[in-house]
Amino acid sequence: MTVFEGAFTDVEGLRLGIVIGRFNDLIVGKLLDGCQDALKRHGVNVDTQVDYFWVPGSFEIPVVVHQLAQTQRYDALICLGAVIRGDTPHFDYVAAEVAKGIAATGFQTGVPVVFGILTTDNLQQAIERAGVKSNKGWEYAMNALEMASLMRQVRSLRPPYTPSLPRVADLPESRA
Repeated sequence: MTVFEGAFTDVEGLRLGIVIGRFNDLIVGKLLDGCQDALKRHGVNVDTQVDYFWVPGSFEIPVVVHQLAQTQRYDALICLGAVIRGDTPHFDYVAAEVAKGIAATGFQTGVPVVFGILTTDNLQQAIERAGVKSNKGWEYAMNALEMASLMRQVRSLRPPYTPSLPRVADLPESRA
């Protein structure tokens, strides 16, 4: 039996993209700091191997990450944002649509997309996840490194897709 696992040090030639929602920037800035720290400590040059894309908020992340994944330029993409519950149902709509959009991108493109969107009931919970108790940004970076490495292995298992339809020149002549 062969076992495949991603490695955290397979960073040679790695290209990452990080899509960051500006809304709740106090929290998101801390997530980005944690993410960059993890990447640096694992050998990624965060100035040359990572591209950063800033969007207004978490709701806008899926459309940008989908476009980036379609370029096939990136080994993995990380989405960073924070959606904090308020007194209206707005939280439920935003959180659900962001999650669906990010998940769909990974399925549709084959590019690992890390869901780094904090969805919390209050600001205190968000602060705790962005650095007081731990920094989820670190975990999101580690997930991206592991998945990028694993997907490199998975892609090496199969030849590139080629349609199985015969060429016109290979078809038998029709007898009309």
